[in-house]
Amino acid sequence: MAIQIRMSGLGADDALSSLYEWLRDEPDVWQHAKISMLAAEPGPAVMGTAFDVIQLIVDGSFQAMNLALAYAAWRATRPSHPHVTIEHDGMTISLDGSEPDTVEAIIHALE
Repeated sequence: MAIQIRMSGLGADDALSSLYEWLRDEPDVWQHAKISMLAAEPGPAVMGTAFDVIQLIVDGSFQAMNLALAYAAWRATRPSHPHVTIEHDGMTISLDGSEPDTVEAIIHALE
């Protein structure tokens, strides 16, 4: 199962790198997922260079709750919240940083 995380907006590149490092340091995530940074394929309206994405290839014992909690903890340390898109198995969730139910929304999208 693959999960992709994209960011856009002010500071998105730095934020994506920061989240990537955060997830690589989170045992409940890296023990059950291969975490990598990939070049995203540009969409039909995107010109120029593609943006990076975080990709997690997860095993059968991966729990969406662990990713959601790691994301929420990381987001609490950030001064700004770029737009985040999480994709999994044809399902997409968009987060703009103001959602009070971020953890529940991520879990729902990934399960």
